[in-house]
Amino acid sequence: MALPPGFRWGVATAAYQIEGAAAEDGRGPSTWDTFAHTPGRTADGATGDVACDHYHRWPEDVALMGDLGVDAYRFSIAWPRVQPTGSGPANARGLDFYERLVDGLLERGIAPAATLYHWDLPQPLEDAGGWLARDTAYRFAEFAYLAAERLGDRIDTWITLNEPVVVMAYGYAFGIYAPGEELLLGALPTAHHQLLAHGLGTSALRARGAGRVGIANHYSPARPRDAASEADTAAAGAFDLLMNRLFTEPLLLGRYPDLAPLGGPDPASYIRDEDLPVIAQPIDLLGVNYYQPTGIAAPADLSSPLPFELVDLPGHPVTGLGWPIVPDGLHGLLTGLRDTYGPLLPPVHITENGCSFPDEPGPGGAVDDAARIAFLDAHIGAVRAAVDEGVDVRAYYVWSLLDNFEWASGYGPRFGLVHVDYATQKRTPKASFAWYRDLIAASREPLAGG
Repeated sequence: MALPPGFRWGVATAAYQIEGAAAEDGRGPSTWDTFAHTPGRTADGATGDVACDHYHRWPEDVALMGDLGVDAYRFSIAWPRVQPTGSGPANARGLDFYERLVDGLLERGIAPAATLYHWDLPQPLEDAGGWLARDTAYRFAEFAYLAAERLGDRIDTWITLNEPVVVMAYGYAFGIYAPGEELLLGALPTAHHQLLAHGLGTSALRARGAGRVGIANHYSPARPRDAASEADTAAAGAFDLLMNRLFTEPLLLGRYPDLAPLGGPDPASYIRDEDLPVIAQPIDLLGVNYYQPTGIAAPADLSSPLPFELVDLPGHPVTGLGWPIVPDGLHGLLTGLRDTYGPLLPPVHITENGCSFPDEPGPGGAVDDAARIAFLDAHIGAVRAAVDEGVDVRAYYVWSLLDNFEWASGYGPRFGLVHVDYATQKRTPKASFAWYRDLIAASREPLAGG
């Protein structure tokens, strides 16, 4: 079950979750700054003002990655650091930080993989309509061009957007994440405008000679509560349409699935014919973020505006957040993408996979996170099995390198291979860090002896 030559092992983070330095070197406010500073929006009123202080401690974090032996590091470039108002010329001091980081990675033989949008929209753009406004897609393309103009000669992998479905659903439909809108199906235009931003951003990156370009989609396979129930099966299909197919078919097939079962605004009111060729231009990779499948049932309330409701998936162990642990869901997702899209499916990178458990140092300061090791081992096994069955998977990134600010959940959940004491910023590699380091080293042994 060896992985193919050139397979990349990596770790991933996101700017607002780790950087801190929220008002330094010309950085402007993002929607997450506004949201986190609004009382009642985040657990314990937590913000990313300091987070893991990665902005100042990045050399220590790069050294940790060097010790880990990863091939690649997926990080995000904070849009409000580069364009504090979301438009206009680049803020040189913001790009200076990412240049230092990229050069530090390359000195250790670690390939930088940059995500351009990991949810930190400049607040002035939100004030002008955010992702409900078509113009935001064009502003994103300008940002992408500026980033590639400075860094494109050193970054070989670019991710335009991270999990646009989460921005649509959590940010604009249900109000759980920034910007906190509760539009339900009225949020559907934000899906299209993000996909348009991806297409325009891809063109901008390539105009500046960027390397591989792709997008990181969140995938959650829908599992009906009762597979024998037509109503539950139809509800699972509606969930799959909204959360998975909506963000894949325009990219790979050049068309949207039939959105009529969902309701919401008339697609003709926000989708233009000329948009789809821009969205569907070939990409070099499809990023797959996988954490869990979702249990789905027909809505008990017939007046519900949504054609499904979420239910528990019994019979599985769960993470510290109560998420079901289902490694075969990742295997089925990968083989399903291959079977559905065939030769249209580009190489796959697992851009996020990981779990949160309540990790705390034990006697002597060690963090024994055996549950995380078991989770990662099972999911990497699922990837290997999919590769054995012909799925072209070329990278795997653990979420996350560091414990960090976990959005509306604040600093309670811990996803990192490295424990962070937020009061002192002390980094302590967990047992899973050593396990992943050894796995990476072992994966290279046959190549070294061949």
